[in-house]
Amino acid sequence: MRVFVMGDIHGAFKAVKQCFERASFDYEHDQLIQLGDITDGADEVYECVEELLKVKNLIAIRGNHDEWLLEFIRTGIHPYHWTHGGTGTIRSYIKAAGKQDILIPSRKGYKTSLDPADIPETHRVFFREQFLYYIDGDNNCFLHAGFERQLPFKGQRDDTYFWDRSLWMEALSYEAGKPYPEGNAGFKIVTEFREIFIGHTPTLNWNKDQPMSAANILNLDTGTRHGGRLTIMDVKTKEFWQSDPVKELYAE
Repeated sequence: MRVFVMGDIHGAFKAVKQCFERASFDYEHDQLIQLGDITDGADEVYECVEELLKVKNLIAIRGNHDEWLLEFIRTGIHPYHWTHGGTGTIRSYIKAAGKQDILIPSRKGYKTSLDPADIPETHRVFFREQFLYYIDGDNNCFLHAGFERQLPFKGQRDDTYFWDRSLWMEALSYEAGKPYPEGNAGFKIVTEFREIFIGHTPTLNWNKDQPMSAANILNLDTGTRHGGRLTIMDVKTKEFWQSDPVKELYAE
C-alpha cells in the first residue's frame, strides 16, 4: 500500500481528479491523508467530498475552513459569514440540492438560501469526523496548520492545530539563519516527530507553487485557493504530482 498526502483542496474538484490520475492513485489499496480545507474556493465542494468518500483508506484532517462549514452545519450560522471563499461552498451545495442560487451581499457577508439540511448527511458526518491531526506508525505527524512547539503536542487547544502559523514561520526563520525564539540553539520541538506535514499557509507567499520544506516540516499548501496548484505527495519517497493551476481549470 502506498501512502499519499494531499494539500488544501478548496473546492477544486478538477484539480483533485488530476492529482489522482497523475499519481496513479488506487482508491481501494492506497492510503490518502488529506490535510484539510476542502471547502471555500471553487464551487465544487460537494463533488470533492463525494470523491474523497470513494477512497477506502482515507484520513481526513480538519482545516479552519472546514471548521467554519461545520459550525454552519451545527448552528445554521457561518462564523465568517461566507466572506473567505465561502460563496463557492454555498453555490456547490445549493446546486447539489437543486435549489435556486441566492447570494445577496449584506453587512455580514452574504444571505443565502442554503440550509444545513441541504448538506447531505454523509457530508455532515464527514465533516464531523475529520481528525485534528494524525500520527502514523513512523512517527510522522499530519495536521492542517501547526502547533506550539514549546508545549507538548497533545492537549493543545483544538483550534491551534488548524490555525497556528508559528511552527512554519519559525522553521523558515531557523533555516534562513534569522533570529527566532531559540536563536541558533537548534530548532527544538518538545514532542519530537520524524516529519511534519502541513498545509494552511500558501507557498505562493514565497512565490513558489511547489511544496516547501524547513527543518523537518513539509508544507503542501501550494496555493489552490489563490489560483495555484493542488499537490499530492508520496509520503515515503517524497515524489509529488500536481494539478494544472486552478485559475486555469476554473477560468470563466
